[in-house]
Amino acid sequence: MKDATEKIAQMVDKFKEVLDSINKETIEEWVEDLVLNKTYTGLRFQAVIIKKVANLLEKKYRLATPQEEAKGIDGIIGNVPISIKPITYKLKKELIEQIDAKIIYYEKVNSDIVVDISEII
Repeated sequence: MKDATEKIAQMVDKFKEVLDSINKETIEEWVEDLVLNKTYTGLRFQAVIIKKVANLLEKKYRLATPQEEAKGIDGIIGNVPISIKPITYKLKKELIEQIDAKIIYYEKVNSDIVVDISEII
């Protein structure tokens, strides 16, 4: 019981830290990320990236089910759950949620998409 109470206290402390770190700039960045990266274009990037990486690795793939999406999973390559995130996600440690998946990061550079698959290879 004591361990559970300590864990809850740690979670509350962490939550307080995150709340204290939120400011106008954080909210603006979050809204921009939500609007720009979670739109149709962002979802299309996910599908294209998952397909391309699966082909590169010669593995089967599928997009996530709604239940998997609720857990932050965007697709499955082979048997590995995958989450697709913009490279800026790495910089926002206070906003990073716990996702039980390997993360593929991407960055749009001019008309190209640069992809970091180092977590899955």
